[in-house]
Amino acid sequence: MAMAKVHPISALFIICFSLSELANFGAASGSEDELINLKKLAMFVDELPHLPTLLGFHGRNPQHLKIGMFLKTWKFHRDLPPTPVFAYGLSKDSATVPGPTIEARHGISTYVTWQNHLPSKHILSWDPTIPTAVPAANHGVPTVVHLHGAIVEPTSDGHATSWFTNGFKDKGPSWTNETYHYNNQQHPGNLWYHDHAMGLTRVNLLAGLIGAYVIRDPPVEDPLRLPCGREFDRSLLVFDRSFLSNGSIFMNSTGNNPSIHPQWQPEYFGDVVVVNGKAWPRMTVRRRKYRFRIINASNARFFRFFFTNGLRFEQVASDSAYLAKPVASKAILLAPSEIADVVIDFSESKENSVILANDAAYPYPSGDPVNEANSKVMKFYILENKEVETQRVPKKLIEYPKPKLSSASYTRYIAMYEYTSDIDEPTHLYINGKPYEAPVTERPKVGSTEIWYVINLTEDNHPLHIHVGLLSALDQTELVQLEEFKDCMMKKNDAVKCKIEEHARGKRIKVENHEKGWKNVYKMMPGYVTKILVRFSNIHSNASYPFDATAEPGYVYHCHILDHEDNVMMRPLKLVE
Repeated sequence: MAMAKVHPISALFIICFSLSELANFGAASGSEDELINLKKLAMFVDELPHLPTLLGFHGRNPQHLKIGMFLKTWKFHRDLPPTPVFAYGLSKDSATVPGPTIEARHGISTYVTWQNHLPSKHILSWDPTIPTAVPAANHGVPTVVHLHGAIVEPTSDGHATSWFTNGFKDKGPSWTNETYHYNNQQHPGNLWYHDHAMGLTRVNLLAGLIGAYVIRDPPVEDPLRLPCGREFDRSLLVFDRSFLSNGSIFMNSTGNNPSIHPQWQPEYFGDVVVVNGKAWPRMTVRRRKYRFRIINASNARFFRFFFTNGLRFEQVASDSAYLAKPVASKAILLAPSEIADVVIDFSESKENSVILANDAAYPYPSGDPVNEANSKVMKFYILENKEVETQRVPKKLIEYPKPKLSSASYTRYIAMYEYTSDIDEPTHLYINGKPYEAPVTERPKVGSTEIWYVINLTEDNHPLHIHVGLLSALDQTELVQLEEFKDCMMKKNDAVKCKIEEHARGKRIKVENHEKGWKNVYKMMPGYVTKILVRFSNIHSNASYPFDATAEPGYVYHCHILDHEDNVMMRPLKLVE
């Protein structure tokens, strides 16, 4: 079918709102100041914060948390003025960026009432010409919380159209309940929570609505004897931001196609790298092993992490699942929303300090090289005396049952498109050439395994995230005669009719060892077909879900570059019996 070059559905989302109402919902401040001079911000002067921890259980009983979203100010750097942010917390005073880390127990439910206390004006510019959650009566900024990596019932998944405003005065069309139920019946691992409101995800996360969530299972994990405890087991949420000299977060308020989208840009990149809410922080460590759960919480930036003195990463888990055995490497590439759970042995360092650095181009893989500001992440100062320790990295970790290819019940072709304007600038991105609100086409059976061939027809690497489903990557194959195949796909939007088997026969790339486990995000290389197994059940037992996964409003799958997801590289996913 023919592909339009302009967004066909924006008017459906804004027709009910006057220009004055839209203006009231716009950015509140910061548009008239200049960018901060980065030379005025010294690196490695702020200590890495210990984020507050909330227990999602009480003994062997469920815990009910009430976590709010607040407008407040936050100090990202010693020499930067306080920054207006949106922050998660039990109260405005205790709210942080990132929000508190929620510690859950496998098999014990956690209940969270997410409370929106945000004002009517956003602190950043937003674009009403893309499909966007806009409250009818302007009762505040819409939000909804998605627990990324959670195997959870649809009503607690944080669906993009289940948004709500301050005091639940306005609600999205699929909103169902104030309190979310996280049953924590899945395998132990690393998750994170963040906003997921339609069309506002990129600006709500930039404003600060992110936080870590860890599911622990002591009987399973304790025998591994990995570094543990508050001092030696740390979550690191890494993201990039730009700041104005008045401290406000800077986001370009002019789109690359201003006559089509006055604000929307295809990717957001900031010059300042922030870890746990501090720009280029420092951390003093003992000469021993530490465990770091590294979450790329950026909108669009890929990070390729490495140590400047050659220290190794021992990766023990990827995204929300343990690996079968640890994988040693000198560098780790993380797309937005990917998680690497690693052990670092600082006793192997010959120096008393080391910088965690980054050299990933942006956009990845063919964009600009890093500069001085975004090539540095944080610095570790290592104490002199080596310690005798009992914690270790075992040769075997946790191996989950892996379904065979023969068990796959269905094969799907998932194509990624980017559309451009007459000046060859991106206007929007679609999956399978369909807008978000087109009828559901992906209806997997509960408990099934499917094969997905993900065809990336764009120039970007797209991290694909599938809600509730876990995936296992098999291989990536280069498309030959790419332009010929792309032309056919733009006309027919049918991989079989365009003879994909004749084009998917180029260079084949094997899956890296640290990505051979179960993941909930995978990097789809441009110009390649990526073959993945997608599992719609619990992987640690292959048992079906302990809830009705077929209920409304269902789930979604999308690119996790947030600017792409918002406009609108996202499709509905509806499980069936």
